[in-house]
Amino acid sequence: MRDSGLKHWWGTPLVGLAGGYLASLIGWPLPWMVGSLLAIILVRCLTPWQLAEIPGGRKCGQWIVGIGIGLHFTPVVMEQVLAHFWLILAGALLTSVSSVIGVWLMRRSGEDRATAFFSSMPGGSGEMVNLGARNGAVLSRVAAGQSLRVLTVVLCVPAAFKYLLGEGAPALHPAPINVYWLLLLFPAGALLAWIWQRLRQPNPWLFGPLLVSASASILWDLHIGLPDGSSQMGQWLIGSGLGCHFNRAFFRRAPSFIGRTLLGTALTMLIASLCALGLSALTQLDLRSMTLGMMPGGIAEMSLTAETLQLSVPLVTALQVMRLIFVLFLAEPLFRYWTRDHSR
Repeated sequence: MRDSGLKHWWGTPLVGLAGGYLASLIGWPLPWMVGSLLAIILVRCLTPWQLAEIPGGRKCGQWIVGIGIGLHFTPVVMEQVLAHFWLILAGALLTSVSSVIGVWLMRRSGEDRATAFFSSMPGGSGEMVNLGARNGAVLSRVAAGQSLRVLTVVLCVPAAFKYLLGEGAPALHPAPINVYWLLLLFPAGALLAWIWQRLRQPNPWLFGPLLVSASASILWDLHIGLPDGSSQMGQWLIGSGLGCHFNRAFFRRAPSFIGRTLLGTALTMLIASLCALGLSALTQLDLRSMTLGMMPGGIAEMSLTAETLQLSVPLVTALQVMRLIFVLFLAEPLFRYWTRDHSR
């Protein structure tokens, strides 16, 4: 059972804040997420202090980030996204199919079919663990593979984008803050997240607030934003939560499995980059936004990266959401077809 008492997690927000602050001082991209993530991993790996996740902390971070992401959607932006619907569909499908490389690598190391398949699919960790449980996978390996993939993407992609591809053009005017709308959107987003969670739907504390704020922003053409520091708070809470999934035992366990997961993730990221290059050349859409949208990372993490680097947040979000839908709805039927075909 997970420790949730104050004595187990009181240091988590402090260590996360220290890591985020240090990362911001050196100008690291997405500093409050990456800094808090690395600080907590280092403390858990190098000291006996096993920091625990803040109860509800990651959900709260996703709630804030979901509202912020949704506010980037406007009628004009939504028209552009819908105009490129088939491109988004193709990009998401290509990213999903590229995960076959990870499955092949896992099978080469002797993993059973279910574990290899569900640990390599670029879907949410919780959802893949649930699907793996129904199909006989080794759940600890599935959770480890999913966590390591997200960790790799979060650590590598924002840095690569900032230092190799550069930042986008800065916004000339920050979006105004409308307190009355925010006082309406945040409770409504929390309510939908709670309903979504009760219905056992994926990623409720991101999708619920995102759907509420995006719908309101499109219907009423809001053009508003969150107060300064909100994005950083969301990053800090998400990064602090992610970091608590790693310790010395995690990295010592099955080094071959970890190595193949890292290699599979790197190859998937390479394929995503090449596909984005081709699709961007065909459509003249921004290469950086296309590439980020096709990365096998989490929706919140990649959308925050797009926001930080002044890229197209709606395009990145749409690509990430479409990929997740593909994986959630197609992973189990494809796996059962694969195993049935093999049994013949």
